[in-house]
Amino acid sequence: MAIARIRKNDTVIVTCGNDAGKTGTVLKVDPKKGTAVVGGVNVHKKAVRRTEKQAGGLIDTELPVKLCKLMPYDADKKCGTRVKAGEKDGKKARVSVKSGKTL
Repeated sequence: MAIARIRKNDTVIVTCGNDAGKTGTVLKVDPKKGTAVVGGVNVHKKAVRRTEKQAGGLIDTELPVKLCKLMPYDADKKCGTRVKAGEKDGKKARVSVKSGKTL
């Protein structure tokens, strides 16, 4: 079962690995595999063949990162935060534990 605290378009921080401390926006989440693609994190070079639409060569591409290595980023406290369930205007919402604001 995947961790449901991270969703698309969230700002996250990487907690461990080569990119530890980097922040980025989640582009895609795969809950079955437990991975997410984050913009500007885990970037690798990929050799691409020339086509009619695209020039060939090396391009930078983001590879998936495991969800256990990501944490939602709290802009007020400038660090990662845990998430708890809360309410805002009578609806369920995700609330930051450190600042108490909704994500």
